[in-house]
Amino acid sequence: MLLPLTPTCHLFNEVIVVYHGRMRLICFMVLLGCLSTAEARELHSYALVRDDASLLIKGKVIHLYGIYTPPTERHCQTRIRPVRCASRAALALEFKIQGFVHCFQESTNPDRSWNATCYVGRSHFDEGVDLGAYLIERGWALALPHAPFEYHALEKIARYNQSGVWGFSVDSVQR
Repeated sequence: MLLPLTPTCHLFNEVIVVYHGRMRLICFMVLLGCLSTAEARELHSYALVRDDASLLIKGKVIHLYGIYTPPTERHCQTRIRPVRCASRAALALEFKIQGFVHCFQESTNPDRSWNATCYVGRSHFDEGVDLGAYLIERGWALALPHAPFEYHALEKIARYNQSGVWGFSVDSVQR
């Protein structure tokens, strides 16, 4: 059956179906462009934790959005082999990340690294654990002024409980 050269529309179950080869191609390209734009703003892969508590995912440096990880003395994990020495925030992230990380880009830095909200254990049925909130809750990161309200509340709780940098005199932070 040959399709007409001019677009014709039929109303079928309240959906307009356009029969024209070029229109289908254009619609497909627009849809593909929208999907690639959405996927470009998120990453889902294995993550390496860098010494400054940023992540390396698919060659892209990711800083956790809304947090500041204060410099702490290097601490070494001797229970694992090879021994890993890094900031306490980096070691806490390595402990938490067991598998894949799902990150949603919030902004881009001048060096082309991302600021992103990242989760572990995320699936269609579970929201997962927000890594920024995880570090703040344990006292290894501070909430930046533009951070979500939840981060500020978690920081106050960590400070009250003297967790992380709020409890170690050698690693204390004045705010």
